[in-house]
Amino acid sequence: MKLFRTFFAVIATLTLVACGEAKMVTEETPMLALGDFAFGHNIVVAEGMQKGAFSRNAEPEEIQTSLTAALAERLGRYDGGKLYHLGIKVEAYALAMPGIPLLFKPKSAYILTVTAWDDAAGGKLNAEPRVLTIFEGTSAQTLVGSGITRKKEEQIDILSRNAARRIERWLEENGEWFGVESKGAETTQEEDTAAALELLTANTDPAALAAAEKAAAAEKAAMDAE
Repeated sequence: MKLFRTFFAVIATLTLVACGEAKMVTEETPMLALGDFAFGHNIVVAEGMQKGAFSRNAEPEEIQTSLTAALAERLGRYDGGKLYHLGIKVEAYALAMPGIPLLFKPKSAYILTVTAWDDAAGGKLNAEPRVLTIFEGTSAQTLVGSGITRKKEEQIDILSRNAARRIERWLEENGEWFGVESKGAETTQEEDTAAALELLTANTDPAALAAAEKAAAAEKAAMDAE
């Protein structure tokens, strides 16, 4: 999307309410009121995703595989009478890396655009893709930067579980699609878009990037010398 290739010079600072990390789905995991929803096609596209500032590298296949599995695990539990499909595009990602000073606020996040489809009607339920900005969450580990305390694979799996839970909640927010009452929105489209822009704006600050890269290189050299 063009939105994620062009950054505003100045944007308002916005912090979304951080939620806890989504646990793996079990028989005890609560289900939401999604009416006649049954999960059909599970389409995740990660090719062309943008890498955020201060991020580890990830291959599209790594995120696509993890997110597809998390969605199947969480949404595959629903067995309503109608099929609905989801198309998810991973627009950008950031996986906090070790060695970045906390003043740079390294975050792990996905920026997704999501479209829901009604199989019987053969059309989209939302005319424009819904932007969702997914963070890793707040825990004892992430407070000091998960790049220090977690491997890349752990960051990806946690983000994917958080994304699946957020998409499940987004479906609940639009319950009228499935013949039930809609719930209040957790975040608005505007808030998610602003958070996405805030996350990606760091890419436009060469001085900050250079300082972070220098700090990361020094940290790696110190670790290699031990």
